[in-house]
Amino acid sequence: MTAIRKATIQDISRIAEILIFTKRMNYRFIFQNDKVSFGELQVLPLAQEYLSNPEKLKNIWVYDDEFVKAMIHVEDNRILELYVDCFFQSEGIGGKLVDFAVEELDAEYLFVLEKNHRAIRFYESHGFILTAEREQEPGTDEFIVKMGRI
Repeated sequence: MTAIRKATIQDISRIAEILIFTKRMNYRFIFQNDKVSFGELQVLPLAQEYLSNPEKLKNIWVYDDEFVKAMIHVEDNRILELYVDCFFQSEGIGGKLVDFAVEELDAEYLFVLEKNHRAIRFYESHGFILTAEREQEPGTDEFIVKMGRI
C-alpha cells in the first residue's frame, strides 16, 4: 500500500542510500568534485549520523510503496530536501511529495541550485516560481536561488 508517512528509524538505511546516490547523480555535473561525490558522500556515515541523532528524522517524510522510494524534509514552511531514488524518478513520486508538503505541511518556499535546471522546471510545474533572492552555496562557487509558491 502506497503511503506518505513520517520517517522512522527503520527507514534510515534507505534514506541514506537515496540521499547519497541521488546527490551524486544530480550534483556531480554541477560541482565537478569527485573528492566530495565519492569520498565525503558515503552511505554508512550518513546512516550512522541519523542513528546517533534520530531527532533529525522529526521533519522527514517518506514515500513508501512496498519500500521507501523517496523522502522529503520540510521545516518552518520550507522544503529543505526532496530526493527520489534514481530508479523511480519520472513516476510522479516527487510531485506527490511536493503536493503533500504544500497541502499538509504548509510549505511555501525552497532553495535550489541555480544550475539545476531540471529541478527548477520540476518545481515550476508544481506552482513555485523563481524569486529575486539568490545566495552562494556555502563552501562552493555555486549559487542557490529561492523559489516561492505562486
